[in-house]
Amino acid sequence: MADARFEDGDEQPLRLRAEAAEDLPVVSALVQDAVFTGADMGFSRKGRRFDILLNRFRWEDRAAATRDNRPFERVRSVLSVMDVVSVASQGVGKDDRDSVLSLLALEFHPGADGTGVLTLVLAGDGALRLTVECVNLTLTDVTRPYRAPSGKAPQHPEG
Repeated sequence: MADARFEDGDEQPLRLRAEAAEDLPVVSALVQDAVFTGADMGFSRKGRRFDILLNRFRWEDRAAATRDNRPFERVRSVLSVMDVVSVASQGVGKDDRDSVLSLLALEFHPGADGTGVLTLVLAGDGALRLTVECVNLTLTDVTRPYRAPSGKAPQHPEG
């Protein structure tokens, strides 16, 4: 059996699950440069679930779009984190529902017995810190891909 390749997913929507810290780098790479607003996220304390509706850049399609000389794409995706005990934020106003936030990475800092803190690192020194009982999240595309409004792939300074 061969490993899956990005090309295998071509036009299929992503539906990924992370159940261990080792799974997070793949999800983190796929949500890098996703944008959302404060109105796009919510925490259900009773349901112990944190959800964000993201406008995700389709990193898995970047090479093919470049090769085929076609527009880069974004897709609306839901990042759902389950078994969340609490949520804290830095640099994100609780009442600011309109500012556009950019997700840079997911980082997990383990605690005792599988617990830990999942940090959603945001551009501009912002962060969302989710205290979790375990790593348990999904990333699900919920729309068809659409042309990236900028027409460009996100760029990051070297170094």
